[in-house]
Amino acid sequence: MSNDLPALDRFDAAILRELAADGRIAHAELARRVGLTKSPVQARVKRLEQAGYIAGYRALLNPIRMGLAHVAFVEVRLSDTREAALQGFNRAVRGVPEIEECHMIAGGFDYLLKVRTGDISDYRRVMAERISTLPHVASTSTYVAMETVKEVGLG
Repeated sequence: MSNDLPALDRFDAAILRELAADGRIAHAELARRVGLTKSPVQARVKRLEQAGYIAGYRALLNPIRMGLAHVAFVEVRLSDTREAALQGFNRAVRGVPEIEECHMIAGGFDYLLKVRTGDISDYRRVMAERISTLPHVASTSTYVAMETVKEVGLG
């Protein structure tokens, strides 16, 4: 993605909003919704893709229907925060499928993980066998979500 990105006008912003809500929308319907004809919409979508505003398209799966209703957030403190240790941790986290999100945090701990499993027993296993064994993990604190109030993409 270039540092000198083109400015978005109201049509680009409307296109992005519509695609974020429904990535499978037909160009003709997208054009109707944003008030343009099909050809300019196709050109704008292509330009937005090339400029990196649109990173890709994918199906949003319903984790509850897939038996993954248990969500936990995990604070992780590392024993070493030098760059090589951070990179080692980052690489290892990418290999744990139960970790949906991993964010480096500026604060009282180093990383915040979002972990999704079937139930508390599955979570306990993932914590013991995968998260606790990640490189440089010194300690963790777990917070179990009781209810999801808002999750972008899942309604």
